[in-house]
Amino acid sequence: MTTILGMAGSLRRNSLNAALLRAAAELAPADCTVEIASIKGIPLYDGDVESASGIPSSVADLKERIAAAEGLLLVTPEYNNSIPGVFKNAIDWLSRPSSDIPRIFGNRPVGLIGATPGVGGTRLAQSAWLPVFRTLGMRPWFGRQLYVAGAGKIFDDFGALIDDRVRGLLQSYMAGFAQFVAAGR
Repeated sequence: MTTILGMAGSLRRNSLNAALLRAAAELAPADCTVEIASIKGIPLYDGDVESASGIPSSVADLKERIAAAEGLLLVTPEYNNSIPGVFKNAIDWLSRPSSDIPRIFGNRPVGLIGATPGVGGTRLAQSAWLPVFRTLGMRPWFGRQLYVAGAGKIFDDFGALIDDRVRGLLQSYMAGFAQFVAAGR
């Protein structure tokens, strides 16, 4: 059984990206489990806080969940044509101390998808993540792309995916990503 940890990069209660992550978990192949983690509760990164108090427990717990998973799926919104600050902040905390980067992120398979109510999808945010992946030594999967535009219309009022075209694309993405993660074991 392949285990992937998924995180959505939004704090909103009715986040379209959290809905996309839940759909990805549901559509993962039978031999793959997608565990969902949250970035909620991670404070703003402050080196003085790190020096005085160490890593916050919310960060330490999430680091251990990432280390235990075989792959990482990031589901990113796009804010002002780039990476959402709260998501980048979480990754910045997760990379502390820097001596932990190889254990948490080094050579870890990572998938990247995203949804936005706008027409452009999350292409620019996904491109902006690439230097971060490179810096952390992650192994991104480029076998498929998923930039969901008009996301306000593909989920119902309860956050369930109702668009058959997107469902097919997401299922195909998850099958390929799960295979990529399993091949790297």
